[in-house]
Amino acid sequence: MDVIYEYRGLLFQGTLVTIELAIVSVVLSVLLGLVGATAKLSENRLAQSLAGAYTTLIRGVPDLVLMLLLFYGGQQLVNDLGDATGLWGYVEINQFMAGSLTIGFIFGAYMTETFRGAILAIPRGQIEAGIACGMSSWMLFRRITWPQMVRYALPSFRNNWLVLIKSTALVSIIGLQDVVYMAFTAGRSVRQLFTFMFAVLVIYLILTALSELGLRRLEVKYSAGVRQSEGA
Repeated sequence: MDVIYEYRGLLFQGTLVTIELAIVSVVLSVLLGLVGATAKLSENRLAQSLAGAYTTLIRGVPDLVLMLLLFYGGQQLVNDLGDATGLWGYVEINQFMAGSLTIGFIFGAYMTETFRGAILAIPRGQIEAGIACGMSSWMLFRRITWPQMVRYALPSFRNNWLVLIKSTALVSIIGLQDVVYMAFTAGRSVRQLFTFMFAVLVIYLILTALSELGLRRLEVKYSAGVRQSEGA
């Protein structure tokens, strides 16, 4: 394990990149999930069709293929459109941007189904009662829909987040210096790939364990009133 200690700086740097990538990706996925769930639950047929096509596309295409398409083809497409329209200049999609956009786009589809199911689980009578009390759409969302949606969505969200963290390992394929890339580079240089890959395994286990602990506490917080009322 002395060699791991010697390269601890590289592993720590790569771990920070992995965490940053996961956070940016999950924020994007939550935003896309909320938009997608709203579209699927709307009465607009076009919005429903677009959201349905989005989730169907994600289910049918491997994550790595989407990442490679965005990294190698997305930049060319954006720049070709800029040249054709004259609306923007040269745009560079670096590894971090390609990774976060792809992972966020992929898990946005899963978040769409998570949030849609959570919203449907809210008793309709509570929504009708809020409308009857004269609540605006924003107040209805903030006081009734959002708190309960979070409670119903958290178990599925926790699973999505844990899978998302593991999916960040894919970005090493396109050259982003995450923990997998750093470990592979260091391991190959000293011919101890197994040792460094085992260190990566431990790092991911720590990240997922801490995430599990934090999200379970969040579930307890949002379910406290429900448990008290059931106990009463």
